[in-house]
Amino acid sequence: MLELRPSCEHCNVALPPNSLDARICTFECTFCAHCVEHVLENVCPNCGGGFAPRPIRPSNKLVKNPGSSRVIHRPVDVAGHRSFAATLKTVPPQDR
Repeated sequence: MLELRPSCEHCNVALPPNSLDARICTFECTFCAHCVEHVLENVCPNCGGGFAPRPIRPSNKLVKNPGSSRVIHRPVDVAGHRSFAATLKTVPPQDR
């Protein structure tokens, strides 16, 4: 089951379970749409994968299966990430 992490790993903006701005990679690294598009260039700094919108868990299921309260705040070294992303951002995520 998805962890539904509560905030962006880079900027720490709140991403509640019903957030339309949450993006995840295949390892559930969680970032906001702004950081994915403008900072990370759709390249996960942790695994190199791409991002997809995080699914919304139906509110009636949140009672028994709430989102996580575990905050992972690891701001990205933007300059270092640009170098890392330069080699990957032109490769479609499914081919990385």
